[in-house]
Amino acid sequence: MVWTESSPDTARIVEAAGAVLQTQAFGDPSHPPVLLIMGMMASMLWWPDRFCEELAAQKRYVIRYDQRDTGHSTHYPQGQPGYSSSDLTDDAIAILDGYGLASAHLVGMSMGGMLAQEAALRHRERVRTITLISTSPLGVSGLPSSSEAYQVHSAAAEGVDWSDLGAIADFLLRDVAILAGTRHPHDAEAASALIARDMARAPSFASATNHFMLFGEEQGATLHASRIEVPVLVIHGTADPLFPIEHGEAFTRVASNARLHRVEGGGHEIHDRDIDEMVLAIATHTAA
Repeated sequence: MVWTESSPDTARIVEAAGAVLQTQAFGDPSHPPVLLIMGMMASMLWWPDRFCEELAAQKRYVIRYDQRDTGHSTHYPQGQPGYSSSDLTDDAIAILDGYGLASAHLVGMSMGGMLAQEAALRHRERVRTITLISTSPLGVSGLPSSSEAYQVHSAAAEGVDWSDLGAIADFLLRDVAILAGTRHPHDAEAASALIARDMARAPSFASATNHFMLFGEEQGATLHASRIEVPVLVIHGTADPLFPIEHGEAFTRVASNARLHRVEGGGHEIHDRDIDEMVLAIATHTAA
């Protein structure tokens, strides 16, 4: 299966320091811009098309992109990323530059939420608001670990043959299933189709494992969520097995400008049946 842009004229290559980034935009460029930053090992496709289209229908100019080592963006040898988490944060700012945007609302999922926090701290003038989905506050310790089931699954990643596309697909299918919430039935068929699309776009899907090497060495020492000055919306599932709900709740303790939107029974995912609820919350947050 070969992925193609639904609207080729909305696709754009943006150059960042040492990399090229594949992007795609939805909606009217005259509307307030919203940049979507996806999580670890995940290309722009993990922002569902309907999520982007519905947010654009709320009169937002929506941009999603492939992180380095995913999709059509620059790939690096496995185990040799050649970039840091801060470089990924700067990539988001480079995309704003590439689109001629002085600032934007940022929406980050999981690892992307950590990058959005860093952008709000290091590039305050470029960030209007941030929305953090299924993530954890920078610099805050003492929060609960992921579920035991997810820890066992995550440890199994070391035994995956990352040169075997079938083995990778099986691991990712298990990953998505374990990260699913309890609110809705898990759609294994849809997950399989998404993973197939994602893998077909990547020249070396194993390179995405470079993301595992990025965090903990720099962010935790110098950045703290309590110093974020822009308005913060936290969207967090109450059944998230990777970052339990206490991670979402912690934002409201450390940041006076943070508001928590609970997705009851939601997991570490953007489930199709939760999109309307999430889009409405983001539209309301970015309207100010």
